[in-house]
Amino acid sequence: MKKNPAKKTRARAVKPLIGKLVVFGVGLIGGSFALALKKRRAVAHVVGVGRSRANLLAARRLGIIDEIASDAASAVKDADLVLLAVPLGQTRAVLAQIAPHLAPHTVVSDAGSTKRDVIDSARRQLGAAFPRFVPAHPIAGTEKSGATAAFPELFTERNLILTPVAETSPGALKLVAAAWKLAGARVVTMDAAAHDRMFALVSHLPHLLSFTAVSNIAGYPDAKNLFQHTGGGFRDWTRIAGSSPEMWRDICVANRDALLNALDSYLSDLEEVRGMLEASDAAALEAKFATARAARAKWLTPK
Repeated sequence: MKKNPAKKTRARAVKPLIGKLVVFGVGLIGGSFALALKKRRAVAHVVGVGRSRANLLAARRLGIIDEIASDAASAVKDADLVLLAVPLGQTRAVLAQIAPHLAPHTVVSDAGSTKRDVIDSARRQLGAAFPRFVPAHPIAGTEKSGATAAFPELFTERNLILTPVAETSPGALKLVAAAWKLAGARVVTMDAAAHDRMFALVSHLPHLLSFTAVSNIAGYPDAKNLFQHTGGGFRDWTRIAGSSPEMWRDICVANRDALLNALDSYLSDLEEVRGMLEASDAAALEAKFATARAARAKWLTPK
């Protein structure tokens, strides 16, 4: 009996990891996640939800999403995975909107830069669906935003942090971890409180300082002249001040306590350096700078 080649090809076809993916906030993170999964053929259909119609139209034109949803209920209907890639201040409201419409199998995750507040919101809003919520944070990004900034390699060899809690479903955790691995990320797990302390120090504080540095210079009467004479050092240091003010406002407020502790420690260090400078203590300044340089070489210089 002659074999049917088409039937054989269909039999070999691999079912995508995710049938229907819904992305709330089709910007740099959400858009890049969708593109990365599409590149790996790990998702069959992507639905986009957002505040800006123009951005969603751009996302569809660029092939990031396949469909624009008119409302949260229709968006999440029969979804396999829902990703919240919205500013942190919108997370609670979006969770409340989708909670009544989630299918029994739907997994929900996020991409927020803080985790304790997001977990608390999910626990309050999702009710019985809370075990299928997997808190996540991709450590990747640029200062650009919107669908046009998205690209599929954004997460390649970048860390993706999961902060599951005792109630988190192993199946939901497995799905989210697998999706991020297919997107190119290295998946690690940690406690939510440890996560928030860590990123207050290594991410949230640097952004706060960068915005403040630019704001400080902008406040001088000759600001135009000052900015015209900045060099590469100032531009490198303040690149992240080009990030979304709304996003970073929400992050700072959400992680207020950990960020205040980080800021207090930094201010203490600045006071110490100020004392060295006031005393013209060149040796102490050099020692401080040398310690910083050695630490950077040890931990931040590519091997």
